[in-house]
Amino acid sequence: MSALAVQPHNQTDPDPRSRWWARVWPPVVSVGVAIALWWAATSVLCAPQSLLRQTAPQHVVVALADLVGRGVLVSDTAVSLYRLLIGLLIAALVGIPAGLLIGLSRTAERAAGPVVAFLRMISPLSWTPIVVAVFGIGSQPVIFLIAAAAVWPVLLGTVAGVHAIDPGYLHVARSLHASRFEQLTAVVLPAVRVPVQNGLRLALGIAWVVLVPAEMLGVRSGLGYQILNARDQLAYDQVVAVIAVIGVLGYLLDLAARILLAPRRSAAS
Repeated sequence: MSALAVQPHNQTDPDPRSRWWARVWPPVVSVGVAIALWWAATSVLCAPQSLLRQTAPQHVVVALADLVGRGVLVSDTAVSLYRLLIGLLIAALVGIPAGLLIGLSRTAERAAGPVVAFLRMISPLSWTPIVVAVFGIGSQPVIFLIAAAAVWPVLLGTVAGVHAIDPGYLHVARSLHASRFEQLTAVVLPAVRVPVQNGLRLALGIAWVVLVPAEMLGVRSGLGYQILNARDQLAYDQVVAVIAVIGVLGYLLDLAARILLAPRRSAAS
């Protein structure tokens, strides 16, 4: 009788390998189809004398191996990631405190509202001439542009998180004679953690998109510079190789952000 009771349970439990395969095969197939379409467009459909034939997958793989072998790609990737992280750090250090201030103070919100709405609608790359004039050529203008682009998702996410706090929690804290600092650390900061994390993830995506054109502003290192350098040499296979690296790194960065910034469930749940 007990064996009969166990048998249906085993039948309803899916095989772990089946679950793994069900998660893996859709993205594998989609990537394979995308590469096949890429090959067909650059090796079959385009004219024999077209420059697009340089961007075919088989040529891009060779160019990628050459860039890695010369050590160019690794160093440029490291420089780009450094600029990205510093820009995101500055955006967080500015955006989170400013978001807390605007969210907690109606006066600050009314005062900062028009300025924030004005500034966040300006493309960060519009500041390029001024930034280059102030900071000169180098990493500083790139980091500034990254921070200018990434600060708004962090700030707005923090403000939205503060506005979503149940006022009853703050009333209870005040009734217990909690100081403003205690209200901030015990009520506000835990409540805005998830919105801030979502804002940081959005900021990461925006910063990564802005990074590449920002590195085309006269700097001599980084993935954006490497695209221009390959273009000047008419090495379009290397151009596409760097573009592919940018896409893969962006995917990995977003995946890491989803894992690290995902809301944690308590052990009790």
